[in-house]
Order: sequence, then structure tokens, then C-alpha cells
Amino acid sequence: MYYSKKKEAEVPVEMTAVWHCTQDGCNGWMRDNFAFEEVPTCHFCHTPMVSGMRELPVLVNTREIQKSVSKGK
Repeated sequence: MYYSKKKEAEVPVEMTAVWHCTQDGCNGWMRDNFAFEEVPTCHFCHTPMVSGMRELPVLVNTREIQKSVSKGK
């Protein structure tokens, strides 16, 4: 018998707003809609992060008000 691999469904991707670390050599980054602060700091090296864009798989965050929740608003 022949065993063939089934074709995997392609994961949809989109341009997504992200924050990435400014420290040389640090690869830290996070999606903007998962950040708790308006301007987050890197969890690895604790330096400020800057905003940018990346092509990432679609991922839905059901808590759109996450940044305001962490500040108690």
C-alpha cells in the first residue's frame, strides 16, 4: 500500500501590528492586541519596545480591551 501525506490546510496570514525589542541581539516581540501596556517593555531584557508590522497567522484575541483592563479603567 502507498501511504501518502494528506495536504495540510494552509494557515491564513495577515499583516499584524506588533511590538519588537530595540536591544541589539534580543529577539523579543509581541502582538499589539496582546500587550497590557500602551508602550510595553521587553520581557527578556526589560528595554523599551517599538511598534512595527509582521506577517503572522491570524489569531483572534477575544479581550479587545486588554490594555485598559490592566490599568483598572
